[in-house]
Amino acid sequence: MKCMYQTQTDASDTGSLEMHVESRVNNEPVPDARIELSYTGEPDSVFEEVRTNESGQTQQIELKAPPIDYSLEPSQSQPYAQYTIQITAEGYQPVTITGIQVLPEVTAVQDIRLQPVGAAASWPDDIVIPANTLYGNFPPKMEEAEIKPIRQTGEIVLSRIVVPEYVVVHDGAPTDNTATDYYIRYKDYIKNVASSEIYATWPDATIRANVLAIMSFTMNRVYTEWYRNKGYNYTITSSTAFDQKWSYGRNIFSNISLIVDEMFQNFLSRPNVTQPILTQYCDGQRVSCPNWMTQWGSKYLGDQGYSAIEILRYYYGSNMYINTAEEISGIPASWPGVVLTIGSSGSKVRQMQEQLNRIARAYPAMPTITADGIYGSQTQAAVEKFQSIFGLPVTGDVDFRTWYKISEIYVGVSRIAELA
Repeated sequence: MKCMYQTQTDASDTGSLEMHVESRVNNEPVPDARIELSYTGEPDSVFEEVRTNESGQTQQIELKAPPIDYSLEPSQSQPYAQYTIQITAEGYQPVTITGIQVLPEVTAVQDIRLQPVGAAASWPDDIVIPANTLYGNFPPKMEEAEIKPIRQTGEIVLSRIVVPEYVVVHDGAPTDNTATDYYIRYKDYIKNVASSEIYATWPDATIRANVLAIMSFTMNRVYTEWYRNKGYNYTITSSTAFDQKWSYGRNIFSNISLIVDEMFQNFLSRPNVTQPILTQYCDGQRVSCPNWMTQWGSKYLGDQGYSAIEILRYYYGSNMYINTAEEISGIPASWPGVVLTIGSSGSKVRQMQEQLNRIARAYPAMPTITADGIYGSQTQAAVEKFQSIFGLPVTGDVDFRTWYKISEIYVGVSRIAELA
């Protein structure tokens, strides 16, 4: 029987938690939201209260966590602490989130979307975050062919590899007709799955290898329209027996988020195979999968200094390659291909400036700038403020990661109707 982590014991390490609160209707930040923190299992043990700033965010809060060794080796002891938050804000329905996972030495990020009072509630207001799949009990993945046959009528319907803006997640097994379908931004889906299935305390190369496997698996489902061709109206399920573990409303981790933001256009491929590879994997401890990547095995290879692609080739063979999607859906314009910085000029700079100005209307901590197509000190300051608000490295330069984060936030706050 597993030894559940108790906040009062084994709290030899600390992690941190930051929270972001926005409106479900227009994606704009909710300032002055009140958040009460307690230990999960002790809902009356409120030990701290914080409020969001004008950008709808809290400062990082240092919290007790179990020893880091618990997450670096398979253990019967729970490797993360669990916290509960209660969120209230004027004009919004209250939300409770139970089981936020805080690992030592990394930052947990909890996004909270509030429903205005009087609006029809279509998403749950009380969220319970399940165990990480490495610690909890979940059904193992049923084996499939990693490359889907293309001669079957209607099997492959997309003509090119496109990173979708959204995926539709069926929150249950395909046989569960009562399960809810959720529209989730592709990047948010990948961050959620990675935070649900591995530990953010693992080596960077291991996290990258697992993120690439998660993305390629997802892109195979998108490209082949696997479930739609079976008569279902969604992209993928949250069942570990069929797909990958996604948990509605769960927290993610900042280092995983940054890696996904950097790599989300990638997938795994083999020579002369058009479709992304269905990269299946297992934990390698409770479940054995000789022909797939094992999560714990990838961790140990990362400890030995293997790179992400070396880890992937160790399991999937030497003819596995990292590829790049031809198109990213749902953005105003593609990445210019070079880092925009002081002295840059042209239409891409102007477009980025216009997007920052629109974002500043929703996030008043950001300065408004002149959209003149010239990257000067004012633009640099606006970029730096944007990066600090949205958890990116504060460089003042618009790299790949920053460009697409600007696009993502711009699209979110400028839409009249939110898909979700």
